[in-house]
Amino acid sequence: MADARPQTASTAQATDPVHAWIMAGLLFLFMLINFSDRAVLGLAAVPIMQDLGLTHSQFGLIATSFFTLFSVGGVIGGFLVNRVASKWVLAALALIWSLCQLPMMLSVSVAALVVNRVTLGFGEGPAYPVALHAAYKWFPNERRAVPTSLIAIGALAGNGIAAPVVIAIVAAWSWHAAFGLLGAVGLIWCIAWLAIAREGPLAPDGLRSGEPTMRLSYRRLFSCRTVIGIQVVGFCAYWLLTLAVVWLPAFLIQAFGYTPVQTAWIMMLVSLSQIVLLPGVSTLSDELKRRGVPSRLACGSVACASTLAAGLIIILLARSEGALPIIVCTVIAFSLCNVMFVLGPVLIAEVTPVERRGAVLGVTNAITTLAGPLAPAVTGVVVDVGAHPADGVRIALLIAGGLAILGAFAGFVLIDPEADHARNPPDPQGETQPA
Repeated sequence: MADARPQTASTAQATDPVHAWIMAGLLFLFMLINFSDRAVLGLAAVPIMQDLGLTHSQFGLIATSFFTLFSVGGVIGGFLVNRVASKWVLAALALIWSLCQLPMMLSVSVAALVVNRVTLGFGEGPAYPVALHAAYKWFPNERRAVPTSLIAIGALAGNGIAAPVVIAIVAAWSWHAAFGLLGAVGLIWCIAWLAIAREGPLAPDGLRSGEPTMRLSYRRLFSCRTVIGIQVVGFCAYWLLTLAVVWLPAFLIQAFGYTPVQTAWIMMLVSLSQIVLLPGVSTLSDELKRRGVPSRLACGSVACASTLAAGLIIILLARSEGALPIIVCTVIAFSLCNVMFVLGPVLIAEVTPVERRGAVLGVTNAITTLAGPLAPAVTGVVVDVGAHPADGVRIALLIAGGLAILGAFAGFVLIDPEADHARNPPDPQGETQPA
């Protein structure tokens, strides 16, 4: 039963700030495991293609199978977390991933690999929005960007910082062993989460407990300009993120001539860059909002400008020669494209009532990640039809860069939380002054 005592968002956070950051740390590890599970296929792409006799197009289709039920899982998880405690939903998701990875330690067929990716995709679909929904119960609106960036860094670290470890395991034993190790790590996280985690104390976004909140239909929420803008920009940015997870290791090896070890360190440089960039951008955004700068500028414009810059640099990468330009463009572009996944959910939470937040985050994530099944398949076909893999890679990068640029311009026009609040004013009975 909810506590009937008046409690604002800032007061709620102050009741246990240490545990709030412990929860953020656990969610960081949750997303690190999540993306490690996802990235292991790309990191082991070359030996998997060799062992199973796959072409680039066939491997691209296997990678695409991950997204068969990804959006469905995201929608189901988003609505479920509005009714079930996020602690149990997150534990169930991690258990699905772990049990899915362990059978891959055995000799498997192409069909078994596809089943693994489909099941894993269903379990990972709700991960990021549900993790953010859980974190937002511990942090008020004006302090959400930094913990969001920490959780996002967990996802990015799973792709980059874990890369040397995964590739070392593949080289020393096999790609089967890498899958098995990640399954075991997921089970360990599950045990720790169930022992430590609890639901956050925040009442709905700074409202006093027991007071009514603004009730908007899902139709009005999903027709909100800010929500649509985030979905458009997020789709284009996710195209780049998918390339980084599925194809970037193979690109660096086959098109740009790097060794697997060099590729792992380049991937790690991307993650290290994000570890510096995302908290810095998030801190700036939170500080601007606390100083009264509109969220359209403090969050929306920053996210769109980052996506625009990523698109331009990806196009430059497609035309680059020489080791240094390729590394610099790769690190900067694939870091900047992730800013939207930090500031976008913060904007969603700002324009969405808390009782609808899990579902809106889940559905938005499902729409955004529709780029997931398209990017690997389209890229695989483009690479195969090219005169040489390097030519196909450069064309695929040009397509991805152009898409990011178009999405960023759409976001500049659409994202405007202040205008959306004016169209959907809050219930006067539920308003409180900002803490």
